[in-house]
Amino acid sequence: MAGAAPMVADLRAESDELDTLVSGLAPDRWGTATPAPGWTIAHQIAHLLWTDRVALTSVTDEAGFADILARAAENPTGFVDAGAEDLATETPARLLDDWRSTRTALHDALLTVPDGRKLPWFGPPMSAASMATARLMETWAHGLDVADALGVTRPPSARLRSIAHLGVRTRDYAFAVHGLPAPAEPFHVKLTAPDGSAWTWGPEDAAQRVTGSAEHFCMLVTQRRPRSALDVLAEGADAAQWLTIAQAFAGPPGVGRG
Repeated sequence: MAGAAPMVADLRAESDELDTLVSGLAPDRWGTATPAPGWTIAHQIAHLLWTDRVALTSVTDEAGFADILARAAENPTGFVDAGAEDLATETPARLLDDWRSTRTALHDALLTVPDGRKLPWFGPPMSAASMATARLMETWAHGLDVADALGVTRPPSARLRSIAHLGVRTRDYAFAVHGLPAPAEPFHVKLTAPDGSAWTWGPEDAAQRVTGSAEHFCMLVTQRRPRSALDVLAEGADAAQWLTIAQAFAGPPGVGRG
């Protein structure tokens, strides 16, 4: 599928970059705590494995995914975390091998999804390209947690553009999950890309405006850094409120990072 191919390529690259970060770790290092409370490096990879499995089920077995969705409805705040807890007990070698094979199967499956098909998910159904973007966002965000745990700084890449785009597109969703009406006015978002160029969304003359670096904006919408640590700025009351609740991920409002 040509539409999804660029996004799947970015997802593969992001996954491979994280794989490189953890593949050389001694087994005991997988127990290193990450910034996510109660989660080790093993939990982070286990979560990606679990979610990649579920995404693969969405592509290949919609009835099976409906069963997963029904179970999730019984415990919406703990269902996903329980999956990570269970898989994190595996040996690091087995966990890594399982993640590699599962993500490869998912990436390949996404390329077979025909145009027009919408894949079921925990939020609105999405195209294969959107599913790949969502997986890219999560892989980058959890990879950042792993990098933080290891004291590693990863250089930002052009792949951030898709994560930033997802963050912009989920503006109204962020308001909705907080029980707030969507802003009536359009926003103009202007971000500085890693290469120094500008990435923009929305009309130039919009009164509601957000500016900053693309990397920091992505950290904001994935709730990986407190807003006070970021260079993202807002003009206008609605834009300012958005920056306090922004989330590019499906599910209940996140608690952010202090």
